[in-house]
Amino acid sequence: MENFLNLINDEYGIIKIEEDVSIEYEVARILREHPKKTVIFENVKNYDMPIISGICNTREKIASSLNCTVSEITQKIIKAMEDPKKTNNFKKISDSTYNYSTEKANLNKIPILKHYKRDGGAYITAGVVFAKDLETGVQNASIHRMLVIGKDKLAIRIVPRNLYTYFQKAEKLGQDLEIAIALGMNPSTLLATTTSIPIDHDEMNVANFFSNGSLELLELEKSGLKVPQADIILEGKILNDERAKEGPFVDLTDTYDVVRDEPVIKLDSMHLKENAMYHAILPAGFEHKLLQGLPQEPRIFQTVKNAVPTVKNVVLTEGGGCWLHAVIAIEKQTQGDAKNVMMAALAAHPSLKHAVVVDEDVDLFDPQDIEYALATRVKGDDDIIIIPKARGSSLDPVALPDGTTTKVGIDATKLLGKEEKFERVSFSE
Repeated sequence: MENFLNLINDEYGIIKIEEDVSIEYEVARILREHPKKTVIFENVKNYDMPIISGICNTREKIASSLNCTVSEITQKIIKAMEDPKKTNNFKKISDSTYNYSTEKANLNKIPILKHYKRDGGAYITAGVVFAKDLETGVQNASIHRMLVIGKDKLAIRIVPRNLYTYFQKAEKLGQDLEIAIALGMNPSTLLATTTSIPIDHDEMNVANFFSNGSLELLELEKSGLKVPQADIILEGKILNDERAKEGPFVDLTDTYDVVRDEPVIKLDSMHLKENAMYHAILPAGFEHKLLQGLPQEPRIFQTVKNAVPTVKNVVLTEGGGCWLHAVIAIEKQTQGDAKNVMMAALAAHPSLKHAVVVDEDVDLFDPQDIEYALATRVKGDDDIIIIPKARGSSLDPVALPDGTTTKVGIDATKLLGKEEKFERVSFSE
């Protein structure tokens, strides 16, 4: 990650906090004051390890890590998912040149934050969990929030995706699931772990595409799991016979998620890189929103493209938590294109609540331009569709407990055949 931090410093700047700070609320409060900055806390009270946050909290930083422009991010992710590069560059962690020290797991040595006063406790928020399917041997990597419940124990929130399936298989066999948790890695590798790929695919091959085939993985000698170079690597197991209360936790909507009974991780060992920093993602901050939401944009794009091939781009907006609101730009061919786009988008990302379709002259990254399209191109009785009692997101505060909500699609495109009425003034006239 060092090279990327140098790039961030040169292009965007890094805020370095030299004053002593507390892991309870103080770090989180400072991060809220700098929502789109990369911040390093050099002196953390009672800890020798610095904290870093905000390496992926703007689209510009993510684009820099992928070596593309902001508008090209979606297509870059699509290409990586369609043509991943198999990773064959392995090295045992004991042979690594990164100077890892290995010791018994002790979370008390890591400055894990308590972010907000109603939180269930201190949370690991940037931890990537690696595990293998016990039947196929395929490895999975995904970000999960983890609540500290002891110096070597965590309660992990697992939603019904790949890791959930792996753990269910282990449970049925009465076995624990061996895992590794990596924190503090290259942003493009971190982004790869958030992509929606089939269960029989390995996210590290997506990461290798982003790295142009140069990704090196470290093989952990006990579990055989292969993880990327990271500042902190924890090893342990998800226990098949233990649950603990997990939550409350502030989610994408800046509101608290509910308390649940979740699986427990028992840690055995930890590997700390020389000069390691603890990567903290601020809950409900832009880094949280972008890493969770941005990888859904390719899924929406591909589904919409099947319905309307002239789709240009898709953005999940920051104001919608990068989760609940999408704006889709198209080159409109028929008057009904926009409605097909709305329905395809709402189906592609079930958590999506509102879908707005605009013409390609609208800047999807400019909220004012989107509002302009809504103000000048929408006729309410013709251009708005309402879908009641649809499956939505459990994170939506107005939804029922099972996520049932009302969805809305808005056609904010120009009327075909009357384009001159919508022509915007230009000095090139």
